[in-house]
Formats: sequence, C-alpha cells, structure tokens
Amino acid sequence: MKRYLIMAAALLVAKTASACTNFIVGKGASIDGSVICSYNADDYGMFIGLCHYPAGKHAKGEMREVVDWDSHKYIGKIPEAPETYNVIGNINEFQVTIGETTYGGREEMVDPQGGIDYGSLIYMGLQRSKTAREAIRVMTSLAETYGYCSEGETFTICDPNEAWIMEMMGKGPGSKGVVWVAQRIPDNAICGHANQSRIGKFDMKDKQNVLYSKDVVKFARQKGWYSGKDADFNWKMTYAKPDFSGRRICDARVWSFFNRFVKGMDRYLPWALGKDPDAEDMPLWVIPDKKLSVQDIETAMRDHYEGTPLAIDSTDIGGGIWQMPYRPTPLFYEVDGKKYFNERPTSTQQTGFSYVSQMRSWLPRQIGGVLWFGNDDGNMVAYTPIYCGNTVQPECYNTPGADAIHFSMKNAYWVCNWVSNMVYPRYTMLFPSLKTVRDSLEQSYFASQKEVEDKAMALYATDQQAAIRYLNDYSNSKAQQMLARWQQLATYLIVKYNDMTIKPEENGHFKLTPEGIGARVIRPGYPTSFRKKLVETSGTRYEN
Repeated sequence: MKRYLIMAAALLVAKTASACTNFIVGKGASIDGSVICSYNADDYGMFIGLCHYPAGKHAKGEMREVVDWDSHKYIGKIPEAPETYNVIGNINEFQVTIGETTYGGREEMVDPQGGIDYGSLIYMGLQRSKTAREAIRVMTSLAETYGYCSEGETFTICDPNEAWIMEMMGKGPGSKGVVWVAQRIPDNAICGHANQSRIGKFDMKDKQNVLYSKDVVKFARQKGWYSGKDADFNWKMTYAKPDFSGRRICDARVWSFFNRFVKGMDRYLPWALGKDPDAEDMPLWVIPDKKLSVQDIETAMRDHYEGTPLAIDSTDIGGGIWQMPYRPTPLFYEVDGKKYFNERPTSTQQTGFSYVSQMRSWLPRQIGGVLWFGNDDGNMVAYTPIYCGNTVQPECYNTPGADAIHFSMKNAYWVCNWVSNMVYPRYTMLFPSLKTVRDSLEQSYFASQKEVEDKAMALYATDQQAAIRYLNDYSNSKAQQMLARWQQLATYLIVKYNDMTIKPEENGHFKLTPEGIGARVIRPGYPTSFRKKLVETSGTRYEN
C-alpha cells in the first residue's frame, strides 16, 4: 500500500514508496492441505490495527460510505449489499482472505474520479463473498460500476480451496472503468508479488483458471500500446513494464522467497539483480521442492536476503556498529551527483501489520480459518492466532486513544515498535533476546493449536456460537498475553543492555554481588568485524 503519486516525474518514487509483500501457497503445496497466503502492509508512518466489519442484513436503499484506506478521505457512497459477512482483519467468516501490493503502472491510467479505492475494494470483497471466485466477481463488478481511483494493484485472493492473483488498473481520468486479469495458482505451486506487476502472458482459452476483462487487449490497442496477437498479449509488459526498480527493489523479494524452497533459482538471479536488460523473467509461480507450513511462511516474511547474493552486507557502515539488516529511508540517495540505492528485503521497519493466513477446507469454516497476525515488522513480532469467526478484536490490536501520534502501553503497535526501535540500532546485541521470546510464544501457539481446535470442534457439534466465542476468547487472550510479554521484554532490554553494556545473568536472573548489588557489567566494545572496519577507515588516528 502507498500514497498515490501520479505525476510522471514521481512514478519511480511512487512504485517504491512502500514495500508490501504477498506470498501464496496452494493447498497441494502445503504440509496439511491448507491454502496459505501472507501480507506485509507497509507505509512510512502508517498506524493501523486489526479491523472488524460485523455481519449484517441491509435494507434496500441503504448506502455504504467509501473512505480511502490510505488517506481516510471521504470518496462517496455506493449501495450496500443485501447481506454482508463478518470480517476480522483480512479474512472473513468463510475463510476468504484478500491482500495486496501496489505496483503503479502507467500513470495515465489512474482515474482520480473513480468511486472506489483499492483498500475499500478489499474489504467490500471480503464482506460480500463466500469464495475467492466470488470475490473476484464482486471486486471487478464494483470497480466496473463505480470506477477505480487507485494505481495499478496486485491482489491475493484465496479461500480454503483456491488461490488466485489478480491485477487491476483504471482506464484514465473520468473513465469509470477498469482492465483486469486474474489467474489461479496451481494447487501444487507457490507464488508471490511485491509492488511489481507479475502477470505476463495468460491463456485466454482457459476459462476455468484464467479470468479477465472483456477489453483487456482491446483497450491497449486503442491506446497504441499493443499491436500483436491476442495470444501473445503480455499484461505487465504492456501496462507496467518492469524497470530496474521493479526488478531489484520488488521482484527480488519474490525471487528470494522462491529461492528458499526451489533449487535452480540462480537461473533467475540476473532478473532479480535488475541490471541485465536481457535477463530471463521469473515465472509467475514455481513448484516447491518440499511442502510448506505456516511456520515456513512466517520465516519467509522475516527475510533479509540471508544466504543470497542480495544479502545486506553486515559489515558495511550502513548497518551500524551492531550490523542491523535494515537501512534508513528514503530508498534512493545521491553522493557527489551519483545515484545509489538500499536493498529492500521483505522484512522492513515500516510494516504497519503483517499476517499469515491459514485456510482449511476440512474444518468448519469458523474453525478452519486462522489469521496469524502481528502489528509491526514480521521479524520483530510474535504472530498471534485470530480465528476468522471472531467478532471482537483484542484490545491491543484495537486500542481506544492510540494512533500514529499517541503512544499507548495498551497498544501492540506501539509496544512492539518500542521494542523493535530499541533493537534495530543494536541488532546483533539485542535481537537474540527478542527472538527467544518471539519463538517461544509462537511455538506455544502451534503446540496448543490441535487441543484448542479439538475443544472448539466438540463445542461446535452442539452449539456453534459457543465454539465461536471460545475461539474468540482464546485469540484475544493470546494477543493480550503477547502484549504483556512484550512489555516485559521492553523493560528487560533496557535493564540488561543499558548504556551499551551487558548485565550478566545467572539462572534466569540478573547476577548480584554477595552484598546484593548488581554484578559488574560486561563491556563488549565493538564487534570484531566493526573494529577492523574502523581501523581501515581511521588509519593510525586511534593507534595506541
């Protein structure tokens, strides 16, 4: 997600102003038959929690307000659907999950007068759909009827049986129309997108697995952007051709995801590096060498290109003394008239929320759908379980009075950011403590999942609402437990690592002298790699 910048001179900045990332796993590619998808919602300064739209019945003539998801500006009204379904976060009560990344594309295709933005389209799709295919029909019909005011967008649209990727663009100012294409991801495949259009050529004859607007090619011809055969039409090369930024800053994240689970991805490394104009493009999806779990996708959402040629150099000055795998914004900078850039991996500091959605067809729908949710950079949070039938958010994910400029100790976004912003500049020193807490909490959630769901199933057999309430209470208790543990972590970090020293521990407690005061602190000084770098750059100035 990102702010809209449609001036031609700002197009490159617009395409890379954020770092949203979606990964998709077909049910045949997962360990247990789940459809899995993930989303990092990123924007600089963004504050956002876990949303909720209750199910409802609506009278004829009732209107739904449309408010831009990014700017919160009022756009207009459209007729409400006769019935809407319960939505918690980005999953609904039927386990339909929708995420997105913005790729921009041709700036002249944006229609500022359109009646629906991409964020509203997501949540209206969730409110009005029982399957992924229905969500595609709903979202495209709404955009075709009321117009679409956002830039080029890639949507992940999944349910317990199918995983889809859809790309949509407007037709220009005042058009109130869209062109779009959607492809089903094969059950045994994985896919990803990260702010670069991903759909290339598509089989127009495959009506079961490929859907598209009737004028998807005709519109390009009318604009003089395409003159070939329908069968050779390439969506992204026509409407959003990848440049260096689209490849190195965006597709590289997808390449790294694929590279974790598929041998031979070196073949596509030149594409991800972004500089070779003749590099072979990456496929839209790949078949993983092993079946993946929710935990695998959580780990992928924490990626910093480790173990690849794109890995951020932990010894260069950009990472600071304690070698953080993060770089400050903006993404591009100049030195003596030359332009430079920072790598942009999946895990990034400006994440507002992150989730991994698990959708299971063999369970009752309110038990089968779990949104593993975190309210900060995925690397810095424990993903807590949110069941898709939940109707009450945890207080920590929906805190009265907390917003982008008002801190609250009751709010997960702020407490998690408090901790992560302590860790970032002293990464190698502090991160192991965070990781220990994070992994311990997540392991406890997964260890308890079967027992919790077995109990929910027993309740469901006699009282469905009791089962839903039980899972709601469980979800909220785990989120609040996480918040309490993170509050403890924050105070632990400041005590243990105060003033760039380390207080020694013994048997899980800070060590004391026989007289009962804190034991002498450890002064680690510079890490070895940084010592060498400091001497290389300072010469004999500090030689003793």
